[in-house]
Amino acid sequence: MRNMMLIVSIALLASCATPDELGPAGDGPVIPLVNGAGATVGSLQAEQRPGGVYIRVAAEGMAPGDHGLHLHAVGRCEGPAFQSAGGHWNPAGRQHGHLNPAGQHAGDLPNLTVSSNGRGAINFLASGGPLDDADGTSLVIHAKADDYKTDPSGNSGDRIACAVISPAQP
Repeated sequence: MRNMMLIVSIALLASCATPDELGPAGDGPVIPLVNGAGATVGSLQAEQRPGGVYIRVAAEGMAPGDHGLHLHAVGRCEGPAFQSAGGHWNPAGRQHGHLNPAGQHAGDLPNLTVSSNGRGAINFLASGGPLDDADGTSLVIHAKADDYKTDPSGNSGDRIACAVISPAQP
């Protein structure tokens, strides 16, 4: 029941809340979001709060439509394919997706919707604990929408943008 409540909470926060409803991101640094060529295509802010990590994402210059958005297990964003970010952040060893009965990864997030002008923004609270372990954490945007059920990545396609939330420790 608790997992179901978290799923509903994340979905509602991401799809219905305005930035003012979730409050300001605070004094956290603005982190660049880069594409495979290393160009900045947006930014994010992440702040530890009670119940999880509050994240704001703003993207631009992307193809219109829905894009999978995930927290990845390693704090590295080496283009062009961002494989250095590792798999989804999944400390509990679960399956992928909010709709998967065996799911969900802690790094499974709501889709980012990009409008016809190439811009998209989303705010959400990601539950599951702090993101500053020794491997660090990255946020990755995928080329296609996440179907919220197919393991391991919701059929969301290639990794097209990445931001290091917490860098891997050397």
